[in-house]
Amino acid sequence: MSFLFESLYLVSAVLFIVGLKFLSSPARARRGNTLAAVGMGVATVTLLASLLLDPAATPPRNLGLIVAAIAIGAVAGAVGARRVAMTDMPQMVAILNGCGGGSAALISVAEFLHLSQTRAGADTMFGCIIGSISFSGSVVAFAKLQGLVSEKAVNSPIQKAVNALLFLGLLLLVGMLGFSGGGAPAFYALLAVSLAFGVLMVMPIGGADMPVVISLLNSFTGLAVAATGFVLHNNALIISGTLVGASGTLLTMLMCRAMNRSLANVLFAGFGSANTAAAGAGAAGGTAKSVREVSVDDAAVLLANVRSLIIVPGYGMAVAQAQHSVRELADLLTRKGVDVKYAIHPVAGRMPGHMNVLLAEANVSYEQLFDLDQINPEFERTDVALVIGANDVVNPAARSDKASPIYGMPILDADKSRHVIVIKRGMNPGFAGIENQLYHEPRCSMLFGDAKGAVSKLVEAVKGL
Repeated sequence: MSFLFESLYLVSAVLFIVGLKFLSSPARARRGNTLAAVGMGVATVTLLASLLLDPAATPPRNLGLIVAAIAIGAVAGAVGARRVAMTDMPQMVAILNGCGGGSAALISVAEFLHLSQTRAGADTMFGCIIGSISFSGSVVAFAKLQGLVSEKAVNSPIQKAVNALLFLGLLLLVGMLGFSGGGAPAFYALLAVSLAFGVLMVMPIGGADMPVVISLLNSFTGLAVAATGFVLHNNALIISGTLVGASGTLLTMLMCRAMNRSLANVLFAGFGSANTAAAGAGAAGGTAKSVREVSVDDAAVLLANVRSLIIVPGYGMAVAQAQHSVRELADLLTRKGVDVKYAIHPVAGRMPGHMNVLLAEANVSYEQLFDLDQINPEFERTDVALVIGANDVVNPAARSDKASPIYGMPILDADKSRHVIVIKRGMNPGFAGIENQLYHEPRCSMLFGDAKGAVSKLVEAVKGL
């Protein structure tokens, strides 16, 4: 019987790994997600079966509560995932990630109290600390993305001092619980300090850095789950937690590289704060420059008479929920013989792959989506680059202005196209708080307005040609 259960755990682990591998391809991502979900189902059923059927296992005393909790979680997750708008998917990812971290922390607390120890093992303390930080940090990330708290970065010496004191407190409590004891009061204090540290770690970070933060907290959750696997002697938790922790860490590193910033800079520099924005604006310097505005009709005539078009989506497209109108415009131009492609920057939007998810929801073909390295050589041969709600990811200052806070960040080379049309509400700067040099280029035209409204008008104008 034990061999059967261990074999089923191995099957679930294989499904996790294959599912994760499939997520690397948009065409197979849905299948990969399904395989991973099946793997989790196999692991859950196997655990319940082992508790009931394995003679060596201690039968659960609250089987009804366990089944009820699984049912409630399954229904809440399914309903929430189906009802949430694609534009709000980053918030859902943050809150689900927080639930995983919170569960790991609660398991660590429950196991410590169950054993009635005065001292705690390294795995129990690790699960409590990392899980709590992931939970409270994810809640703050959700609040920032949802607009419940300010998205601006906070760069305060007082806040940094408090964080340092909390970190020192964590070390003292770990030492107490690991060596001299302290019992339940010390463990509760460890839980409380960890939760506070998670809040104050994420609160100072600007909203546009939330993709990196969510990815980092995701890796935290994976490590916390792996720790609880050691606490509970459960191989499925160890394997799945390690996979999540490793993949989240790699994704965090890749996103930092895409912004040409270190993880320490994301977490502690206060990028996007008032001071940073002012410095960036000061670096731009000079008097206000003129821009060339284009009408909907003129933009439609240009788009309908070109051979190639690259669409650059950004967070403005997500906020306006303009992805369906963008696809309609692209399909209309394709029927007129225009070669349409989409350029996806790694950190466009509010979570990794945000633009891909939105465009997939609008049934945009995967073959039309290209990442930065693939699409950048194409801009020089492209008639028009249509920038919709993107800002810093197309700012040439990243290549030329050493005083700019985004200097060195890889950008989409939209400015190298023969013509550039930028759809934007106004001339407000992006997250970096600096002027976009692209808007003042002779080949660039500004089409001011809400992304969805402007693209819808372009669709109607192109139809009338």
